Amino acid sequence: MPDRARKRAIRALAAELGVAYSVAARLLAAQAPAPARHRSAGSPTSGDDHRAWMLEARANRSFHARVHDTRLAADLPLGRAEHLVRRFPPLRAVPAGPLYAGEGRETTIAMLYAVLAHESPALPPPRDELAWAAELGEEAAVDIACAGLDRAARRLLDHDRWRLWARIEAALTAGETDADRRVRDAAITLGRELRSTSLSGSLDGVRHILDALLAEPFGALPPGAQVRLSGAEPGGAGPSGTQVRLSGAEPGGVDGTVVGAEWGQTGPPTGYRVHLDTEAGPRTVPATGLHATPAAEPDLIPG
Repeated sequence: MPDRARKRAIRALAAELGVAYSVAARLLAAQAPAPARHRSAGSPTSGDDHRAWMLEARANRSFHARVHDTRLAADLPLGRAEHLVRRFPPLRAVPAGPLYAGEGRETTIAMLYAVLAHESPALPPPRDELAWAAELGEEAAVDIACAGLDRAARRLLDHDRWRLWARIEAALTAGETDADRRVRDAAITLGRELRSTSLSGSLDGVRHILDALLAEPFGALPPGAQVRLSGAEPGGAGPSGTQVRLSGAEPGGVDGTVVGAEWGQTGPPTGYRVHLDTEAGPRTVPATGLHATPAAEPDLIPG
């Protein structure tokens, strides 16, 4: 494992567990890789050592740490946004370029939730329901409670981006005078960020995070998954008219990386955005046109 990646992993683990750098270093040095079944299928590493260490630390949390994290996940909008950014760290070692990346991802996710709470007040789940789910210590329980909200947040990113920023500003302005102090405090915090920070570079990373989150319960492919588009598959038009059958493709197909998903009102993805190794940009294909290919796991024990 490269020394720079190891140091990043140590710092991340120290922050995650709330321990000193030296303690985190000893934990990582002594830690063996978790069995493959403990790693979420929605968390590809694709040879990214830093991401692998982050996911390894999460997979081996104590029950107390899991409850702390699920309480954070249930705290809308700021806490859940922080939880999701920690849960889906950046993935850098892919041909398609960095995924789950971009400065301000946490802030942007929280703003999406704020828009939905303002425009559709009945959409966020009741706080007592979230509090109950959080005490189970299972993030999936909170995900179930927030499923409709999370999908709506992801679908906001399919709309015109300039219009989205106007909706965010309107929601935060209204929230700053809300009778609920928690809503008011969150709106003031986010409004300050909106006025002082450029968040446009975070949108792709936020899209990746929400795609991965929504994909998990369906066992669908998250951004970063290595796939093969097979020329032997029956042809079919994807949502953008792309054919699954590749003209002139080898019998074994063409490898690529999932960089996004397309969603309807309910159900699993209707299609994927795939960056093929043989093409410069992504294309849209129907979900039935892809085959996941196993990715090599990085060496988690420093040599």
